[in-house]
Amino acid sequence: MAALLQTDLPDLQLLSRGKVRDVYATSSPDHLLFIATDRISVYDVILNSGIPDKGKLLTSISLFWFEKLKHVIPNHLVTVNIDEMPDEVRQYREQLESRTMLVRKAKIVPMEAIVRGYITGSAWAEYKKSQTVCGIPILEKMEESQKFPTPIFTPSTKAEQGAHDENISPEKGVIIAAQLIGQDLFDRIQAASLQLYTAAAEYAESCGLILADTKFEFGLVPSTSVGQDELILVDEVLTPDSSRYWPRDQYEPGKGQPSFDKQYVRNALTAAGYRKGLESGPNGNGEGWTIDDTVIEGTQKRYKEAEQMLKSVHS
Repeated sequence: MAALLQTDLPDLQLLSRGKVRDVYATSSPDHLLFIATDRISVYDVILNSGIPDKGKLLTSISLFWFEKLKHVIPNHLVTVNIDEMPDEVRQYREQLESRTMLVRKAKIVPMEAIVRGYITGSAWAEYKKSQTVCGIPILEKMEESQKFPTPIFTPSTKAEQGAHDENISPEKGVIIAAQLIGQDLFDRIQAASLQLYTAAAEYAESCGLILADTKFEFGLVPSTSVGQDELILVDEVLTPDSSRYWPRDQYEPGKGQPSFDKQYVRNALTAAGYRKGLESGPNGNGEGWTIDDTVIEGTQKRYKEAEQMLKSVHS
């Protein structure tokens, strides 16, 4: 089955194509069509290759977590039933089935809310150099993949497509938060993010998975009561695209861990010669990056296994 790299819905207005998602306007002024394609990006670079059915897996996992965590914070989901979507959407059922959400239109908060429960990836690389993670001093002596005493909140600015997100350090946090979104909203997002991560990590562990870290995105919608806008969870949530999942039974601190996420693709791209400055391709001339069939199949297998583990243990 071929990967769906780009949607083609000529009767709808395309609002944006992100790293993975295509977003369309609908005849409903309060709703958007949110479609997960099979594109995959690593290091903020969209690859030429797609992962067949990846968008369907991301949607399935997001729906699971939206339901599981709705007691923590509301989310933007309205429906995934094509028959309940506006009339103009239904003609594209073949493209949209199982990978599309009708969502509430929200004002997106321009900050990615990252929560880290374990030291790995870029956090480990920074710690080895400076004993800090995103500028936060780490007093404990740690080894790779070790669990933090308590999860840490390390937000980043939300970059335009093709650019790199920038971590917000504690020294600049108050100033940047005030400039971007205001301190009160920053505090609300931090509290919600830590609560979401803690609840998700506890559940994932019961399924045999370690949730090492994750990224949340938030939006604001008008409140039904007088006062501040309502904060809601948007985009995807706790998928292998936005999170690191490790098999609990293979966990061993002091080294990198096997994973059910994009780390497999990152490793393949790095082995193929990727480095900063070569975002446009191996020769830097715009040809882009392609992964081989083995990596495509291995990535699909990992995503499917993560979905099955999350959804089957307590079903």
